[in-house]
Amino acid sequence: MAADTHTVFNQSPAFVDVDLFALDRPLQEAVAAWAGKADLAALDGFGHRWGSAEMAEQARLANVHPPILRTFDAKGFRRDQVEFHPAYHRLMTESIADGLHASPWSGDGRPAGAPAEVARAARFYIAAQVEAGHLCPITMTRAAVAALHSAPDLAEEWVPKVLSRIYDPLFVPWWDKVGVTLGMGMTEKQGGTDVRANTTRAEADGDAYRITGHKWFLSAPMCDAFLVLAQAPAGLTCFLMPRFTLEGAPNRLMLQRLKDKLGNRSNASAEVEFANAFAWRVGEEGRGIATILQMVQLTRLDCAIASAGLMRMALAQALHHARHRAVFGRLLAEQPLMQSVLADLALHLEGAVALVMRLARAFDLAADSGAEAARARLLTPAVKYWVCKTAPGFIYEAMECLGGNGYVEETSLARLYREAPVNAIWEGSGNVMCLDVLRVLARERDVAEAVFEDLAREAKALPMVAETMRFIRAGLDSAEAEAHARAVVERLAQLAAAAALAERGPTDIASLFARHRLGARGDTYGTGALTAAEAAQLIARALPET
Repeated sequence: MAADTHTVFNQSPAFVDVDLFALDRPLQEAVAAWAGKADLAALDGFGHRWGSAEMAEQARLANVHPPILRTFDAKGFRRDQVEFHPAYHRLMTESIADGLHASPWSGDGRPAGAPAEVARAARFYIAAQVEAGHLCPITMTRAAVAALHSAPDLAEEWVPKVLSRIYDPLFVPWWDKVGVTLGMGMTEKQGGTDVRANTTRAEADGDAYRITGHKWFLSAPMCDAFLVLAQAPAGLTCFLMPRFTLEGAPNRLMLQRLKDKLGNRSNASAEVEFANAFAWRVGEEGRGIATILQMVQLTRLDCAIASAGLMRMALAQALHHARHRAVFGRLLAEQPLMQSVLADLALHLEGAVALVMRLARAFDLAADSGAEAARARLLTPAVKYWVCKTAPGFIYEAMECLGGNGYVEETSLARLYREAPVNAIWEGSGNVMCLDVLRVLARERDVAEAVFEDLAREAKALPMVAETMRFIRAGLDSAEAEAHARAVVERLAQLAAAAALAERGPTDIASLFARHRLGARGDTYGTGALTAAEAAQLIARALPET
């Protein structure tokens, strides 16, 4: 019998069977501030379940066994089905049972009101830490309800099935299902973001339409219906296209191939041809962009929440590793240079979490508050820009904290890193977000100024606020405002994060963030000259020692 060559030691244990809510003080404080204490106990159970080793394994399996396209059945008939590993279905079952796809809507499909958005955002943030790919159909299903209200008859038929807490993956007509999911198809080969360049055509067919054309990206192609854009006689129009026709036959959505993506591997994205496909109009002809933008605002919020979740898991993995790994005779977590990096990452995440949760609060209050509705309109693209844009670099830095182990698949950091860019690209890339902020300012400058004043008031006790406001206004009033938009939007998001931290508390964390993010800092993490006491405070808040 061969002897062991060595004993494995000085390795961190797997970061599993943990409570992802109980270990996250910044999230707890945000929920307490903007959702109240009633939700805390339920979230503790949610965080424990999603932090289990079993859920981590389901996430791994869903990504190493990506979806497969089955274009035809055994007899040669087109089916255009996508097969998923059982782990993907398990993740979908869990998320839908917890209402991640529908909990902000009341029984009639109208906004449920506070604190539904904040409570859901906390759960979405936790689920994204474990497996973000399956959240694509979750966010689209949730957001599609907003657009469906432009077609009351369709909403009456479809919304009750959307609100169901039962995940039904069967490939059958929607009327035979207990629950449905909804996807979206907007972009085409020749236009991409410029959807006005779409060439897909829609022709009236009685009370419905027939659509011919293509989509370069059809997200989550096994959904039960899709909101798509096509050119009708009066212009670009929004339609709901079901997977099955009224006769019960598969609709003419002809999936060409699944995208071979950098990340987001558990989720399918397809290229599709519409060959006289059946669909219903949603909203007025020629008002397609306005109709579908009701959905896009919500999915953009989810992009930011998910990116914050990815960053959170990366930081937790890095901190957990540093507390168990000894290098040069000391634990990594005890070494000042590593403490500086980890603390700077924790400070960044403090701002991101407070920012996305405060934005969710604005969505909660928007129906009854013009000020909160304006905040949501102006800040959603800015928040998406900053949070999603900074996620890849943040996760890379956390990966480096694990050294070579961070670069291999088993630690999950590689998956988080590949996943991160999609949120910055999907639902409008960084430049598009900046242009959207400029559009809001051009159309509603007085309203935007009121939002600026609210942010300045909320953050007035913090350093660098007045200087930041001057920078933002000077950039917006510049003759080259578009060229400077990235700098302005970044500072606007950072100001909003500082204001959110001040509103949430504690104020010393808000002051630290304002000093190190609104003021000058280095280009890499760990260059902000945090004191040892400040670093220790941030690290302890980020992940309590167990």
